[in-house]
Amino acid sequence: MASGLSIAGTRSTGQDVRSQNVQAALAIANIVKTSLGPVGLDKMLVDQIGDVTITNDGATILKQLEVEHPAGKILVELSNMQDQEVGDGTTSVVILAAELLKAANELVKRNIHPTTIISGYLLAKKEACKFIKHHMSIRLADLGDEAIINAAKTSMSSKIIGSESEFFAKMAVDAVMRVKTVDSKGKAKYPVGAINILKAHGKSARDSELVNGFSLNCVKVSPQMPARIENAKIALLDFDLRKAKMAFGVQVLVDDPTKLEAIRKEESEMTLRKCRMLIKAGANVVLTTGGIDDMASKEFVQNGVLAVRRCTKPDLRKIAKLTGGRLLLTLSDFDGEESVDAETLGSADMVSEEKVGDGELIYIKGCKTTKAQTIVLRGANDYFLDEVERSLHDAMCIVKRTLESNTLAPGGGAVEAALSVFLEHFSLTLGTRAQLAVGTFAQALLIIPKTLANNGAFDSTELVARLRAYHSAAQKKEGKEMYKYTGLNLEDGEVRNNVKHGVLEPAMAKIKMIRFATEAAVTILRIDDAVKMDKKEDPQSRQRDGY
Repeated sequence: MASGLSIAGTRSTGQDVRSQNVQAALAIANIVKTSLGPVGLDKMLVDQIGDVTITNDGATILKQLEVEHPAGKILVELSNMQDQEVGDGTTSVVILAAELLKAANELVKRNIHPTTIISGYLLAKKEACKFIKHHMSIRLADLGDEAIINAAKTSMSSKIIGSESEFFAKMAVDAVMRVKTVDSKGKAKYPVGAINILKAHGKSARDSELVNGFSLNCVKVSPQMPARIENAKIALLDFDLRKAKMAFGVQVLVDDPTKLEAIRKEESEMTLRKCRMLIKAGANVVLTTGGIDDMASKEFVQNGVLAVRRCTKPDLRKIAKLTGGRLLLTLSDFDGEESVDAETLGSADMVSEEKVGDGELIYIKGCKTTKAQTIVLRGANDYFLDEVERSLHDAMCIVKRTLESNTLAPGGGAVEAALSVFLEHFSLTLGTRAQLAVGTFAQALLIIPKTLANNGAFDSTELVARLRAYHSAAQKKEGKEMYKYTGLNLEDGEVRNNVKHGVLEPAMAKIKMIRFATEAAVTILRIDDAVKMDKKEDPQSRQRDGY
C-alpha cells in the first residue's frame, strides 16, 4: 500500500515494496542473462556523448547502466564486488541473486514469513559452501599444470577471444607466473597490477605479445637522446621541467632596467639547476608527468639522459613501486634548499624505446623489486582492443585466484546442479519451516545451467533433468562418484565429464558467487518499507515568468 505521510514523500509497505524490488532485480538480471556462457551474446552500450562499448562482461554492462532503483543499485554493486574479489562470474552472481529474490517472493505470497526465508537461505548458503569445499573441489596438484591454462580458457570461452583462447590463456598464465612474489609469511602472491596492458592498432589478435618489463605509451623528448640505457637510474617527477613562470597574479616590479635580463636568465637557470641536480644524483632516465622544454631537453641530450614527458601519474606510481624509486613532487628539502637524494631514484636493468605498430613505446626491463610484465595487444579497432583487454584481465584474475587458492571445480553448471540435488536431500532432513526456503534455494540454483542451455539454443528442461539425474546417481549410488564432475557441453547439447574436458573454474569463485548472491538477496528481502522523499525546491531560486 502507498500512503501519504506528514512529511513530503510517498511510502510503500509490505508486499508492494517487495514486488517492486523483485521486479527491479529481475529487470537487471534479464539484461545480462543472454550474455552468460560460451555461446552468450554481446551487448552494445551507447552513453550520453555517443561513446560505444561492445561487451558481454556482466560488471562492465551494469557499470554503464544508470540504474535509479535502489534494489537495482544493490545488484550493480554486487557485480562490481564479484569483479574485484574474483575477476569473473559477474553475470552468474546477478542472475542467481535475482532468481533467489523471485523464489523468495513466491514463498512470501504463500504466507511464509520473510524471516523464515532469510534463515533458510543463510543455512542453505552455509551448507552449499561446505559441500563445494569437501566434495566439488579438486586440488591443483592432482590435475597438473595444464589445469591452470584450462581455467583461463574456460574464463575466455564466453569472450570475444574465445576462438584464440589457447594463445591468450598461455599468455595470461605466463604473465601471472612471472610476477610471483613471496610475502614475509612465505605465502605466494601474484599482483595482477604489476601486469600492464597496452593497446596498439594494426595486425591481428595473434600478433599480441608478452614483454618482460613495464611499458609506457610515450616517446622520448628528443630523437637525439639515446634509445637504450643499460643499468638505468630512473628519476620520477611530478612537476614541469620548463622555464619557470611566476604564479598567476604575481607581479615583479623592476626599478633598474639593467636587472631585467638577470631576472630572465634566473628564470631559465632555475630549471637548468634542477636538471643538473638530477644528473649529478646519477639519474640517466627522467620520467615526468609535466612538460620538458627545449632548454631542459638540450641539457639532457648533452649528458646522454633519456627523458620522457607527459607520463600519467598512475603509471609513474607503478614504476616507483616496481623499481624501488619514489615519485618526487618537488626537489625542496627540510633546509629550504633544493636537492636530490640518490635513494629516491628507481633501478632497472634497461630502459629502451622500441617501435610497435605505428608508434613507439618505452620499455623498462629488469625492475629491481618486482618483476613487471607488459602485454601489448594488437587488433583492428578500439572496440575490439577494449573487449580483449577486459577478457584478458578476467582470465588473469582467474589464474591468480587459482594459484593462490590451489583448488578448482568443474564448470558448465556442474557445481550448481550438484548443489541443487544435495540441498533438496538436505531440506528433507529439516523439520522446520526453513525446509521450504532451503528447497527453494536448491531450485533457484538451477537457473545457471538452464540459462547456459537456453543461450546455446538447446532444450534446457531436458538437459537440466539429465544433469540432475547424473548428480543424483553420484551422491546416492556407490561406484558412481565420478558423475559429480558432469556438466553441460554447449557445443553438442550433451552432458559430459567437464574435468576430463578441461572446463574448470576456481572453487573460490563458486563459493564467493553463492555467498555474495545470497547476501544481496537477503539484504533486499529484509526491506518491507520504503519512503521516497520528494525533491525540495530551492527557496532562493527566483520564479521567472516568461523566461
